Amino acid sequence: MLTVDFDRLGVGPGTKAIDIGAGQGRHSFEMFRRGADVIAFDMSEKDMADVAEMFDAMTAEGQVPAPAKARAEVGDALRLPYADNSFDVVLMSEILEHIPADEGAISEMVRVLKPGGVAAVTVPRYWPEKVCWALSDEYHEVEGGHVRIYKASELADKLRRAGLEVTGTDHQHALHAPYWWLKCAVGVENNDNPLVKAYHKLLVWDMMSKPWLTRVGEQALNPIIGKSVALYLRKPETAASS
Repeated sequence: MLTVDFDRLGVGPGTKAIDIGAGQGRHSFEMFRRGADVIAFDMSEKDMADVAEMFDAMTAEGQVPAPAKARAEVGDALRLPYADNSFDVVLMSEILEHIPADEGAISEMVRVLKPGGVAAVTVPRYWPEKVCWALSDEYHEVEGGHVRIYKASELADKLRRAGLEVTGTDHQHALHAPYWWLKCAVGVENNDNPLVKAYHKLLVWDMMSKPWLTRVGEQALNPIIGKSVALYLRKPETAASS
């Protein structure tokens, strides 16, 4: 399940890309499939071990173009171990809402992005997330949980102040918003609830089968209840390191 449109970012063979806060690697895998040289970066050693294993499997199974390279690295988004202007594409998907010092993470993202490079940042959308917080403290009051709710305009302002141009905005995953409202209503960990189980089964079927009806329906609903908002960004050519 992808939140980012990689056609929009121009990801392809030879693109140097980093997925900051890669988690279980869904976006890193897609960039690797497209032939990019990818670094999946996250603070979770377990997740990065699993991602590295999948990178190896993808290579062995011939799922990626021969020149493409990928590796998984563990570290802190506030102290990226890379030189200034290192990457053509930088991705931060569903990570900033977890970081108290979000402006520090944004600054690091901008630092490692090349002038003329592009980025995508996604976070939970304001009002669907607000519903989740209202329904359940458990949803966000956990270790490593969400520490803030973003308005897209406020996040865009932070990104502009850091030196990026906002080139577009999109919304995704409308079918997932009601699922999380339901989970928050019955208990986030209550996966045995019959309604939760039924909805989860629907989502899995939709992701695996990609039926025309739900694809069209979700596209129509994304501007209204899309659970995630994606901001597409560019670092100006004049933003060379000083």
